[in-house]
Amino acid sequence: MIFQDKNDRPLAAVLVGFIGIVLVAWSQSPQFAQPGGSGYVAEAAHGPAMPADYGAPALTAMNPAVNPKAGTLVDIVRNPSDLPPPVGQRGPRRVKVDLYTEEVIGQLANGATYHYWTFNGKVPGPFIRVRVGDIVDVHLRNDAGSMMSHNVDFHAVIGPGGGAKATESQPGETRGFQFKAMYPGLYVYHCAVMPAAQHIANGMYGLILVEPQGGLPRVDREFYVMQGEIYTDKPFGAQGDLQSSYDKLMNETPDYYVFNGAVGALTEKKPLHARVGETVRIFFGDGGPDKTSSFHMIGAVFERVYNLGSLSSAPLRDVQTVSVPPGGAVAVDVKLDVPGKYMLVDHALSRVDRGLAGALIVDGAQTNAELFRDYDPRRSAMVMGH
Repeated sequence: MIFQDKNDRPLAAVLVGFIGIVLVAWSQSPQFAQPGGSGYVAEAAHGPAMPADYGAPALTAMNPAVNPKAGTLVDIVRNPSDLPPPVGQRGPRRVKVDLYTEEVIGQLANGATYHYWTFNGKVPGPFIRVRVGDIVDVHLRNDAGSMMSHNVDFHAVIGPGGGAKATESQPGETRGFQFKAMYPGLYVYHCAVMPAAQHIANGMYGLILVEPQGGLPRVDREFYVMQGEIYTDKPFGAQGDLQSSYDKLMNETPDYYVFNGAVGALTEKKPLHARVGETVRIFFGDGGPDKTSSFHMIGAVFERVYNLGSLSSAPLRDVQTVSVPPGGAVAVDVKLDVPGKYMLVDHALSRVDRGLAGALIVDGAQTNAELFRDYDPRRSAMVMGH
């Protein structure tokens, strides 16, 4: 429509304003607010914000941990199911994060141990779960048996060093700070004592999820997986007690690539488990410190990808492989319609032979034969090692 007479301009303004109101109302209709619509769950779609309740007793932002004695041989592998439940519909609260930095000896591979530096005795550190608007009270205690000072830098924090200077602790010391979670997303945290790459390579990294108002779309199961690199003073496959190699670290030539801290962590020790018909969400992070991950699940398609850990952007749909930089994260949703074993890999596939593989085992009966049919399942079972 073209208005040539200047007397028609007020009418044009009214029409443009009316069209704008209609478009805004349409964009906020239920098809945009529900997972079955566009797949995007905007923060505004969850209704009015719940009031903050900062005066109530503080909640915990993580699962309780049994902390091993520093210097002892421990199982450092973080169970991929070890993460707290969704935040849900609650309003902002005060929440507590208690981190313990411990230097322990763990099994890296068959016949090989390694001196790990950890948050709460596991690799990765505990999965921390808060929501936008929470006041997060962080306390970090460095075990008295540690040889090094340690701290924590949260990528979700708006403030100097992400909290690193406020938490830098000598052996036996406890320090802390508080911050307000301002931006929804999936963020990495790590030790940032210099050289930070050495502390990270030895296992000091984890994820913090800041949920949007109203939470995330529901799934049947959630898992926590992180990729890391280990640089040792002996060649790949060496036996015995291995130490870190600073020269290999500076040259970015790792001997091992691992999921959740060790070779076989998510295949032999703690594979992921689900059932046919379920939708699972994997919170995946790349601790690094140096290499980008090409995260991929063999035999599956990521139906939704919260790229780069962003929860306020529309998720990508139907993705085969997702690139995750060191110090970055992603959340992926996968629908499981066919039983069997699905391998988690970095599609830089040479890394599989250096330890980087995980398994998602899907139990149950296949109900839709059109999706997948194996003409010789007995032979396939032998090939896949079932």
